[in-house]
Amino acid sequence: MTLKVQLNDAMKQAMRDHDSLRLSAVRMIRSAIQNREIDQKGELDDQGVREVISTLVKQRRDSIRLYQEGNRPDLVEKEEAELLILIGFLPTQLDLAEISALVSGVVRETGATSLKDMGRVMKALTPMTAGRADGKVVSDIVRQQLS
Repeated sequence: MTLKVQLNDAMKQAMRDHDSLRLSAVRMIRSAIQNREIDQKGELDDQGVREVISTLVKQRRDSIRLYQEGNRPDLVEKEEAELLILIGFLPTQLDLAEISALVSGVVRETGATSLKDMGRVMKALTPMTAGRADGKVVSDIVRQQLS
């Protein structure tokens, strides 16, 4: 079952359950997917849908941080609830040890020795971690291992 079908089913179920928060979050995802498809002039596959959802997850995390700094606990709570719903549509996230192991393997494969090689390492890592790890965390670990 594709992610788009899962999103459709989730939207229908949220309507049946009168779960307005989940319904709102799923509609937001579907709208973002539709906008991306219009921009690209074509259908998105599951990987493209995951990228859209990952972008939305990153936006939620940024919003949570900003709302915390602005002392807005009501908005933080709403964003955190949406974040949990969004994460539910992504594959299981890699933990720091798994990311570190992947980075070590790619550093060995590419023969990277310094920060100058970071672009090469990130290019090889991105397909492995897309939708499964935050890009900033991955780049921090790469930077740490190459320095």
